[in-house]
Amino acid sequence: MHPTTSDTLADLAQNAFAAGATEIRVELVRRGARLEAVVRDNGRGMDAATARKALDPFWTDGAQHPGRNVGLGLPFAKQQAEQCGGTFALDSAPGRGTTVRLAYGLAHVDAPPPGDVAGTLAGLMAWPGPHELVVRREVDGRAYEARRSELAAALGGLADAGALALLKGFFTANEAEIGNEVQDGEADVG
Repeated sequence: MHPTTSDTLADLAQNAFAAGATEIRVELVRRGARLEAVVRDNGRGMDAATARKALDPFWTDGAQHPGRNVGLGLPFAKQQAEQCGGTFALDSAPGRGTTVRLAYGLAHVDAPPPGDVAGTLAGLMAWPGPHELVVRREVDGRAYEARRSELAAALGGLADAGALALLKGFFTANEAEIGNEVQDGEADVG
């Protein structure tokens, strides 16, 4: 299983990039003690048979990782949600893209820790390629949204170390603004 919620989000978004998506939307919402995450893309998509296979950890199409005989991203995300008493849904169709939804209780003993939310979002924004990434975060009604194209325009690009540092600072400040901090200062997914 993914060690943190941030790892899960990163893996799902990287699947979208690998599927040739030009538009990706990541939503991470906490309402009380419940976390909901959605990653939606307009990539290649999968037919019903392939989508079923994609949930089998011992299957891979071989395209993303040649020579590998396992594909763990979606199975781990599904396990993570269900292990925490939550839900998982995969909706995909060829030419339409893919939407992955998961939700679970944060108070559950098996709920993963948040990880570095600000760093993960900054890294996803800086992912190379001709795509638009929109991130929407909400914590109990307080929210922010960020668009890759707007951040790239404001920073003059997203490829250098200075831009990455500014991106991380931007997300860290927004996480703090919506009240998403834990005692030790690490951003929480909530």
